[in-house]
Amino acid sequence: MNSRLLTFFLVVIDWLSSFLAWGTFYYFRKTIIEHVEFSVDDSFYLGLLAIPLVWLFIYLLQGTYQDVRHLFRTKIITISFVASVMGTICIFFLFLLDDKINDYQQYYYSLMLLFVIHFFTTLIPRFVFVSIIVKRIHTRKTGFKTLIIGGSEKAVDIYKEIIDLPKGTGNLFEGFVNINGIDKLLEKDLPYLGHIDNIEAILRQQEIEEVIIAVESTEHDRIKKIVSRLEGSGVKVRILPDMYDILAGSVDMTNIFGALLMTVNSDRMSIWQKTVKRVIDVLISIISLLFLLPVFFVLAIMVKTSSPGSIFFLQNRIGKNGRVFKIIKFRTMYMNSEKEGPQLSSSSDSRITKIGKIMRKTRLDEFPQFLNVLIGDMSLVGPRPERQFYIDQIAAIEPQFLELTKVRPGITSWGQVKYGYAENVEQMLDRMKFDLLYLKNRSLSIDFKIMLFTILIVFKGAGK
Repeated sequence: MNSRLLTFFLVVIDWLSSFLAWGTFYYFRKTIIEHVEFSVDDSFYLGLLAIPLVWLFIYLLQGTYQDVRHLFRTKIITISFVASVMGTICIFFLFLLDDKINDYQQYYYSLMLLFVIHFFTTLIPRFVFVSIIVKRIHTRKTGFKTLIIGGSEKAVDIYKEIIDLPKGTGNLFEGFVNINGIDKLLEKDLPYLGHIDNIEAILRQQEIEEVIIAVESTEHDRIKKIVSRLEGSGVKVRILPDMYDILAGSVDMTNIFGALLMTVNSDRMSIWQKTVKRVIDVLISIISLLFLLPVFFVLAIMVKTSSPGSIFFLQNRIGKNGRVFKIIKFRTMYMNSEKEGPQLSSSSDSRITKIGKIMRKTRLDEFPQFLNVLIGDMSLVGPRPERQFYIDQIAAIEPQFLELTKVRPGITSWGQVKYGYAENVEQMLDRMKFDLLYLKNRSLSIDFKIMLFTILIVFKGAGK
């Protein structure tokens, strides 16, 4: 069944469940806790309209609707319980705390009653819904279009192991591609779709949803290059772990009957954190643009009087998923400083104006980028956006760099804080290590630390 249709059904189920749960809670609260005759008022109808929306928003923050087909029963129980606890507390403070009561025990009873009714009213239809999906996957009636990368004996072994499992894992194999152009042992079982060089076109043509890299996990360089090419394609990537991965706890097993495969996940930030991150981006950008207007005015005068030319500097940069956007900065160089093509600057660069040197050290030249953040081109914290000219050079040496283009770039970054501006491609590669480390571990807490250190750099004028 179509993923969007399943998501729609789950949203409808959740809305109806929360609607029913609120009505049931309201009835029992009146008759059992308050010991009054059941009657409806404006708060009842307001609840019927608003309460389901509160629950759906909480489920959305949890990421419940991100990939419905990959939900399983233990997960739906867990997220339903957590959401019920969070939602009950939110609704209590938003809708119930100011109600007139006879004694405070009624608050506690109401809180517990709302939790119990909502949890079970929501969980039961959810559990049935997910069980139907799981059953269809286990019986191989539905699943995810899967491609195997590799055609050697290892690929054959992984394919047979998955096919011979008593229960389906959801992998509906469309075919395989090989790496060296020679190994095609899997051709007896699956269609040969081409070489790894054409992987992007094959993924689009076959509408692939999952990829299994059937290469020895000890071949780190080869796997790294393949994964880098698959980043941003929207497919789920799985590889065979080695003993180090198992001992390090990198293998996340959710199906005890499944094959021993590890899901490659370059982004550890949860859905709710991404949502909160974007809200923080917008709020801080609006506040900064309003309160820094006097500073902008002074800086604009200083830039204009420092040398002939425009106040702002606009340049094409590569944003999320390779989208080109115009980055906005205060001009820190003399006009026409790149007549001979793209050039990176250095601390002793003669093209930088006197005021430009001060602005670079204090990061004041970056302040107009709050506008880039507000319109969605950038985030407050994220890998620094680069020009395509330099991305091509870096990616030729280190393909992992392309992973940094799968998230919104930032005004500041871990690499920017730790390393500063890069003066050549080698320094860009050194800075990239910090940004990749951020990408693999990003969270709101790390974002706050990076912003704090950036503020300290601004006040100390310690920027490189």
